[in-house]
Amino acid sequence: MTAGEGEPVRVLLVDDQELVRSGLRRILRRRDGFVITGECGDGADVPAALAAAEADVVVMDLRMKHVDGIEATRRLRRAGRRPPVLALTTFDDDELLAGALRAGAVGYILKDSSAEELIRAVRAVAAGDAWLDAAVTARVLTTYRRAAVDGPAGVPPNLLTPRELDVLRAAGRGLTNAEIAAALVVSELTVKSHLSRIFAKLGLRDRAAAVVYAFDHGIVSPRTVRPPVESIVDDAPPVPVREPEPAPGLRFSVLGPLRAWRGGTPLDLGPVRQQALLAALLLRVGATVSQSELLRDVWGLEPPGTGLRVLPVYVHKLRKCLRGPGERTPDSVIGHTRGGYRLAADGVRTDVARLAELDADAGAAEEAGDLEAAVASCASALSLFHGEPLAGLPGPFADGQRLRLTERRSTLWTRKARLQLRLGHAAEAADELAAVLALEPLREPLAVLLMRALQATGRRAEAIAVYGRIRDRLAQDLGVEPGDELRRTHRAVLDDVVHRDFLGSP
Repeated sequence: MTAGEGEPVRVLLVDDQELVRSGLRRILRRRDGFVITGECGDGADVPAALAAAEADVVVMDLRMKHVDGIEATRRLRRAGRRPPVLALTTFDDDELLAGALRAGAVGYILKDSSAEELIRAVRAVAAGDAWLDAAVTARVLTTYRRAAVDGPAGVPPNLLTPRELDVLRAAGRGLTNAEIAAALVVSELTVKSHLSRIFAKLGLRDRAAAVVYAFDHGIVSPRTVRPPVESIVDDAPPVPVREPEPAPGLRFSVLGPLRAWRGGTPLDLGPVRQQALLAALLLRVGATVSQSELLRDVWGLEPPGTGLRVLPVYVHKLRKCLRGPGERTPDSVIGHTRGGYRLAADGVRTDVARLAELDADAGAAEEAGDLEAAVASCASALSLFHGEPLAGLPGPFADGQRLRLTERRSTLWTRKARLQLRLGHAAEAADELAAVLALEPLREPLAVLLMRALQATGRRAEAIAVYGRIRDRLAQDLGVEPGDELRRTHRAVLDDVVHRDFLGSP
């Protein structure tokens, strides 16, 4: 079981040194999206800890006195336990790390890595990625493959489609699903769908085995592992992975957990109520919001006992963390008047503003007849989302904005798929829509487009199955029947089956 969009990553820490566990707790903080669900001092205690509290990732030390990390990982796999294991070790030992991979760990990180690297590794593993330290990957895989039993290593890579080969190449280089999606201009769901088919076609156990396969077949070479900025597709211009740019001023992200940077430096925005207050100002940037309105936005019908007095305290703390070097004026970022508080618009960039720009670009390109450019703009807009908007923030304002932005994402998915079908890219649209509909099973417009895409690629039985699934979900969850467009699409697919399979029509 893994963390859902917007939920904190639940982590089980396994290390025989309390000092190390204490350090890990300080790095994997709740405010950064992590929850420590348990701790163990030995690998023997892991099953009991997981029975007491589920985890999304197990951070596992390899050298412990009684049951070491390799054996504990092997036992988890034999028991069918699903939390992925991220191996943690002081030792840059090829055989030790290869043994962890053979036992079933999905990656490893050295204890002398930075805190930022550990955070990225845990998040990547929780999202279903592998994490292999670039400095030692090639050597470790050489050792790993000597005893690997991951399926038919001789299966030729020409079984893969060109797009699947691109994804395998990227995974072999150590890129995460999010990085692959950004470079290929597709969604993370599409990347996951491609990886599942790659594993099935090549008979591979997991992502680590896929990396070994990519090395063994020359799809990647040691020098191309985790390049800083490199194209995934051969002979294509480099496509940088989207990260906050070290530009002057403040940059905010709300299309996921609320985050902020000044230049390239991430900012600590404090507790969730304080963040909810910032969001209420940020999404009205440049406008003055009254104190009573802010109180309702963040606390709803249950205001704090301190009433309006809590707002100046939170605003003071937000000013301190948002104010730039040399800015002495207390209200240089968040101003105060008799009417309330106002977040200054100057020097502030938000991903939601960029979303609006890309949405407008897509509309203009479609109107001009440049459908390829419109699809690219939609894909760029969708890549701005990193989970549930304003994930974890309380209050009526955050709830309303979450719903609005989620609907906007669904509209973008729909527009992109319609454009892809008009371009004749039905197979690509079907792959992405199937993954999206798995997360949004009641979205009838998406189901209609998926059925049409499957029909266009000759997968009519799959299209009929899509209708059956959404019909059952609508009846079970909402007590309603499918809408007119969905029923018409279903009838069109059935007619197609009759004409093609029974009457022999072309």
